[in-house]
Formats: sequence, structure tokens, C-alpha cells
Amino acid sequence: MGRLVALLWLLGVAVVAGSPLPSLGRGMWVRGGSTAGNEDFGLQCDKTLREALDNAQKGVADLALEIESGSCVADLGSKSDAIVNQALEAFTSKAPSANAGSGQEKIYDEKVEELEKSLDAPLRVLYMKQLLLLRDKALKRYKSAAKNSESSDYEAMVAADQFFNEEAEASTRRASDWDFSKERASLQSTMNEIARAKKRLTDTRLQAAKSQQEIMRLLQVQHNQIQQLQAAAYGTASPWNLGVAYRIPDTNINLSAGHQQGRTNVQLSCVPDESAALLGPNGFTRGVGPGNLGVSLSLTV
Repeated sequence: MGRLVALLWLLGVAVVAGSPLPSLGRGMWVRGGSTAGNEDFGLQCDKTLREALDNAQKGVADLALEIESGSCVADLGSKSDAIVNQALEAFTSKAPSANAGSGQEKIYDEKVEELEKSLDAPLRVLYMKQLLLLRDKALKRYKSAAKNSESSDYEAMVAADQFFNEEAEASTRRASDWDFSKERASLQSTMNEIARAKKRLTDTRLQAAKSQQEIMRLLQVQHNQIQQLQAAAYGTASPWNLGVAYRIPDTNINLSAGHQQGRTNVQLSCVPDESAALLGPNGFTRGVGPGNLGVSLSLTV
């Protein structure tokens, strides 16, 4: 009521004085005051924000599907920036214009920031998952290079670290605070631990081989000492080794004699003649000959 009286009074004064009517603000006629106008502006911005966010969720879902399947998204950073920028452009093109000095500019800026944060959060989760995939791929490349190539562990480590750095850079949004320094440090620490474990295994194998060589050397020394004791006890062994075997005709009796290292052994055994069924009861011959006499001779120098 008081506002209506004030308006009538201003009109009366203007008519009496012959001056033009005062210019009333748009807000006074349409929204009825700055507070009500800001509330209406905020509701319109919320509606536009939800529409832009819903449209952007499809792109986020496509990226999530590929990463959840275990595949790395090429140029994840640029694709994430494109999703956010498209949503911001859609919001700015459809949102109502903010009136200067009415508090609407602050509301507008807050909605823009809210939209970016709403998209940045799920994209950051995908970014962290992709970093884990890249870390696993870098470790596999390091292990393969260190095992199959002639390059050193250091060269394989540098190549794997460079691969991770390049791929992580391509996965990072440019206009954000995304960072992969911790994941890179974890990768380097893991590769260093693998290299140390590999070195410990190699050292253990070398030590085992060295110990085996030492044992063989000790056995050889003991063998030489035993030969020296035998030479002292029985005299110098003869370098000649001789063996003779004779089968008595028409019998299974086999007589063998051998001379080795200064010792002579004589052995009498009963061994059936397996060729008797083929060659007859007398074999090749009834006397001493190549059919029933075997001789072996060796000389040790």
C-alpha cells in the first residue's frame, strides 16, 4: 500500500512540475525487487545446469566403460577437457543473462563452478583408475625388457618410466589440478625393488657356483692326497691297465683277470653262453681263439 502511494505521489509531482516521468527499473515492474529476481535467476540457472550435466554424463559413461574393461583411453585428458568445455558452453548459451550489480553475477559464477566440479569428480576417478592401468603396463614393459633384451636394468627402467610419464601426461586435464607424481614415484620405487631383488638372486647364484667350485677343488685335493698315500703305501702305480677274459669251451665257466693301478684281480664266474643256440654247442671254436677270449689294454699317461 505504501509503495503504491509513493508511486502516485511521484506521478503527481511530475505532472504538476511538467517534468518527464521517472524511469523505473525493470526489476520493479517484472520481479518486484532484487531479492525475488535473484531467486528466480538461481532457479533458472539450476535447471540449465542439470540439463548440461545430464547431457555430459553420456560422454563420462563411455569413458568409464572402456576403462572398466581394462583398456586405457587414448588422450583421456583432452577428451575430459572436451566434455567439461562442451557442458560449460551449453550452460552459458542457455542460462539467463546476469544483471550487473544485482548479485546475479555471483550466482552465475557459482553455478559455473558447480558444473565444472560436478563433472571433474567422476572424471578424476577415471583418471586415477587409468593411472593404475598405465602403471601395470609400465611394469610389464620393464620386466619384459629386463628379461628378454641385453639392455641393463637401468635402461629398461628409464624406458618404462618414460612410457608412463608420456601416457600419464596425455591422460591429465590441462585446466585442472590433476597430478600423477605420486603414482610415478610408486612405479619407480617398485622397479627399484624388483631390480634389487634380481641383483640379490644373481649374487646368490654366483655365490652358490663359487661354493660348488670350491667344493670340487677340495675334493680334487683330497683325491690327490689319497693317491699320494696309496703311492707311499704300495709304491708307484703302474701306468698299464690290462684285462683278460676266457670262457672254457663247452662250459658256462668264465675266467677273467685284470691288472690296474698296480693291483691284479682274478675272477671266476658262471655265465651262460647266450649265442650257443645260434652257433651250436661248440660256439666259434673248441680252442682258445677270438670266439672265447677277450683282451683289453689301456695306458695311462
